[in-house]
Amino acid sequence: MITKKEVQHIAKLAKLHLTDAEVEKFTGQLGSILDFFAQLQEVKTDHTEETSQVTGLENVTRLDQVNVYTEEDSLLDCSPHKIENHSIKVPKIF
Repeated sequence: MITKKEVQHIAKLAKLHLTDAEVEKFTGQLGSILDFFAQLQEVKTDHTEETSQVTGLENVTRLDQVNVYTEEDSLLDCSPHKIENHSIKVPKIF
C-alpha cells in the first residue's frame, strides 16, 4: 500500500501542487494500481513465449523504390519558387 507521504513525494518530483483532498484521492487510486500489479506478478508465465506484438505482421511498410525521372525541367517548372542550379530555391525559415 502506498502512503500519503509517498504520494506527496511523487507529486513534488512531478512538480504538482496537490490539495489534501487530491492526496487522499490519489493515495487510494495509486494503491489500487499497485495492488493490480501485485496480482499480475502472481500469474505463472514460466512457459509463456515473449512477444512484442500479436498480429503476426512482420513488416507493413513498402520497400523503397528508386525511380529515375528523366524530365527534370518539366518537374522544376511546376514550382512557384525560383530555380537555381537545377534546384528549387525556397524561402529561408530561420
